[in-house]
Amino acid sequence: MPDASRPNASQTTPHHLVFAGTPDFAAFHLQALIDSGNAPSLVLTQPDRAAGRGRKLTPSPVKIVAEKYGITVFQPEKLDDDAHAYLAALPRPDLLIVVAYGLLLPPWMLNWASHGAINVHASLLPRW
Repeated sequence: MPDASRPNASQTTPHHLVFAGTPDFAAFHLQALIDSGNAPSLVLTQPDRAAGRGRKLTPSPVKIVAEKYGITVFQPEKLDDDAHAYLAALPRPDLLIVVAYGLLLPPWMLNWASHGAINVHASLLPRW
């Protein structure tokens, strides 16, 4: 007989995730989250940058993936008081996932998610 005190997969509340990343490496990880049924509710990425001969504004690979799936995108130039005010007004996420975001995360952002933050790094980091 099933244990009524333990929810099954169909009864559990989905995790509220926020993803921060910018280049192709990060877009690959964002796509994997989406494909696994764990799409974030918010994506932070670097602002669109001028690129190419015509200096046309070009979105980051992460923004392209997020917009494809209708995920809200926030593109602050820096993680200052304005960014803090914007993010603090949102529901607190369960987890912040960071993959090659490109900005140094201030302490308030590292402590924003109820279960903290996880960083995926493209290379093996030194032990100390």
